[in-house]
Amino acid sequence: MEDQINSLLNSQINIEEFNNNNNSNNNNEEEDKPIVKIYDSDKQNLMDRINSGEFMKIQAPMVRFSRLPFRMLVKKWGCDITYTPMIMAAEFNRSEAARDSDFTINKLDEPLIVQFGVNNAEELVSAAEKVKDYCQGIDINCGCPQRWVMKEGFGANLLLHPERIYDMVKQINNRVPIPISIKIRVQSDLKDTIELAKRAERIGVSWITVHGRTSAMKSSHPVDYDAIKLVKDNVTLPVFANGDVFTLSQSNEIREKTGVNGVMSARGLLTNPALFQGYDKTPIECIKDFINIYSEYGGLHPVIFHRHLMYMLYEYHNKNEKSEFNKLSTISGIMDYINDKFLF
Repeated sequence: MEDQINSLLNSQINIEEFNNNNNSNNNNEEEDKPIVKIYDSDKQNLMDRINSGEFMKIQAPMVRFSRLPFRMLVKKWGCDITYTPMIMAAEFNRSEAARDSDFTINKLDEPLIVQFGVNNAEELVSAAEKVKDYCQGIDINCGCPQRWVMKEGFGANLLLHPERIYDMVKQINNRVPIPISIKIRVQSDLKDTIELAKRAERIGVSWITVHGRTSAMKSSHPVDYDAIKLVKDNVTLPVFANGDVFTLSQSNEIREKTGVNGVMSARGLLTNPALFQGYDKTPIECIKDFINIYSEYGGLHPVIFHRHLMYMLYEYHNKNEKSEFNKLSTISGIMDYINDKFLF
């Protein structure tokens, strides 16, 4: 699947052409409909919802993909919580351009968790101060296995230096009034994972998300739900499960197996943003919503817009159609294709 879409990264797409084409198609009836319902944080804040026993359905942080238009889409189609992509805290603190690029929100974009790639408390506190009034929680990425992330001491490398995690959590709790969570992977020795979870709870982590693979495992390796259950059984704070969530029935099975408070999906939501509503593949109405959201709010590189649609249409296309769609290089071509085959 990845091989079929890599060529899109070199595509040149005219975003103005897309906006002009789609703005002319809007009608008054559609404009009167809210794209997503507004979460009323005055009535019940996020931690109240989590602690009340509500089973949370969560969009995972995804580099390039979990930006504002996609977050708005999945909220409309069943997600309770969304995450930003991992934001590198040091660059975010230094550069106004990075802040403008990495952190785009609106009043509909909640509850939102901002995830930072960071390995020291001062950088995290500084970054958290900048976003605390515009989100409902901060997450420390302690699970990304990419080599460059590990080399810089972020992501899953932090599992080798748990004292850094504890210090960052303590400093947020002492200095920034916002929930703080960690997203981890299981370790080869599960005793280390359990000890990390227990100590994180003692120092004030609001919840833990556990990816049921080690950092050395590929995405094709089976998720260890027994390990996730072991974490859940050893702490009292909320635990979310991550890894291989592609359908609503899988979500329910994971809940039964592990007793977790929610599930987090990445690849599953890319291919089917409506999976938490019980759809087996992306409904055409969901694709329409994505196009309308993007035309109104922008916020995605045109190539990423194309890739989102490739993922959403994956189950509709045979091999030749996948090849045909992936070769499209203009917004007008993409829209003509979708209109001809799906929308009208």
